[in-house]
Amino acid sequence: MSTPRRTRNLTVRRHEVHDPVAANEERANKLQHNALRRRARAHGYELRRSDYGYSLIDGERARVSDRNDLTLAEVAAHLDSHAR
Repeated sequence: MSTPRRTRNLTVRRHEVHDPVAANEERANKLQHNALRRRARAHGYELRRSDYGYSLIDGERARVSDRNDLTLAEVAAHLDSHAR
């Protein structure tokens, strides 16, 4: 006799309201973040998230441009302009 597989509880709780627009924005943001993380690694940087925004860390563990409040668009622009 086999043990039943566990299933994830995908039901929405009664007090939560599913907002498809917000869910799509959150998913797009996550996909962009993951793509930028891969691009940063390809250029020798590490992408980090803080309470203020994002920062790029170089191989010497220093912040690029001494900023930790970059947006994802600013990270993308930096990677585009400073390709190694």
